[in-house]
Amino acid sequence: MAAGKGTRMKEPDRAKVMFELMGKPMIHYVADLAVALGSVRIIAIVGFQRESVMAYLKNTHPAIEFVVQEPQLGTGHAVQQSEKALKDFSGEVLVLSGDVPLLTKETIEEMLRLHHTSGAVATILTAEVNDPTGYGRIIRNSTGAVEKIVEHRDASPEELKVKEINSGIYLFHKDKLFDGLNHIAPHNVQNEYYLTDVFEYFWNHHWTVAAFKAPHVDEIQGVNTREQLAQAYNILQARHLAAQQKS
Repeated sequence: MAAGKGTRMKEPDRAKVMFELMGKPMIHYVADLAVALGSVRIIAIVGFQRESVMAYLKNTHPAIEFVVQEPQLGTGHAVQQSEKALKDFSGEVLVLSGDVPLLTKETIEEMLRLHHTSGAVATILTAEVNDPTGYGRIIRNSTGAVEKIVEHRDASPEELKVKEINSGIYLFHKDKLFDGLNHIAPHNVQNEYYLTDVFEYFWNHHWTVAAFKAPHVDEIQGVNTREQLAQAYNILQARHLAAQQKS
């Protein structure tokens, strides 16, 4: 997903995913990950300032396909735009965010393994944080499967103690994903369609939703502000230095 404006970045003429980390736009690292995972198809969902995003990716990752989200009506609406492009595809759909550039191949491969062994129709990448204030909590049942995602404002006192949060990175069985997306509706002031709403549809059908906890919380860090961009730069730089020392 690479369609967002990134209002809080304070540069209204640049797509958020085009802000740079160590000389490359954030979207570069996400596209690299999709390639490294051996993805059969890679589709970038573009919207705001899409010409610049498409021009860059066509040059650096020529196999990437594009679909346009216009207008931008939420994450569920964004993924729904790829349904036609994936009509003849069968398999799993990994949903990555263009503003989450620190994910590693190893973590996603572990998530894939869990997905395949759990019999789940969807798997959520999660993380455990010291202060989960403001984040959606992952509530698991006795078997370890996810039984609900509860927003902070809706959580009970017991649920507020949960420190496992939703990262916004998901793996779906393709047919179940679009079945669910075609049954969601906007239940919010912004009139947006949220991707998380498909899980309610899955649970209503008694389909298993799994969760894989990322080993390092910094991997799921999204970049919404310049301060977070600086933090992501520091993490990426530290990784590069550690890799150089090993070699």
